[in-house]
Amino acid sequence: MRLRNISGSRDVIAESPYVVQEPQQYRGRWAELFGNPNPIFIEVGMGKGQFLHTLAARNPANNYVGIEKYSSVLLRAIQKMETEELPNLKLLRMEAEELTAVFGKGEAAGIYLNFSDPWPKDRHAKRRLPSAEFLARYDEITAEGAKIEFKTDNRALFDFALEQLPRSAWKADVITYDLHADETLMQGNVMTEYEEKFSAAGNPICKYVLTRRL
Repeated sequence: MRLRNISGSRDVIAESPYVVQEPQQYRGRWAELFGNPNPIFIEVGMGKGQFLHTLAARNPANNYVGIEKYSSVLLRAIQKMETEELPNLKLLRMEAEELTAVFGKGEAAGIYLNFSDPWPKDRHAKRRLPSAEFLARYDEITAEGAKIEFKTDNRALFDFALEQLPRSAWKADVITYDLHADETLMQGNVMTEYEEKFSAAGNPICKYVLTRRL
């Protein structure tokens, strides 16, 4: 059975206290939902939640929102919260294209993109999370000084992501084609499930860190 098709996962999500239902109603009001004015960081395509759950546990002074469109994948993130509940982490089941309908201008302090779907066919390029179209969406919802961090083992997707930057409001401060070989960048690095798997297999991990152009 494919993970994304686990029976009953949508029912669990609808009843989970860790998943924000109808998140559009919190647009511009996420600080109220968290109950504090702390910075909000978003992972778009959070998968099973290991990366963001670890990050939230390590940084209680920040708030985190994990977005995942596949119900049965989000189910794994819910299970992590049931094991270790974190008040500074909220989960959403939604399409990434809806970001600007859910978050207001300047609400996000940063964006994380980890091992995103490469959408290899050319006609699907606009669906890739580091595409110029998505970079424009991130620009709408991020605060001044915000950063975008993107990691992948897919070199073709990474090359595509770099090619998109001139069409965007973002510039690269950090570019590496082998993250795990860079001791400085590895300090504090939180790995996703995919990162653990691919790096253990010897696949180099690419990463960039973006900020807005002046």
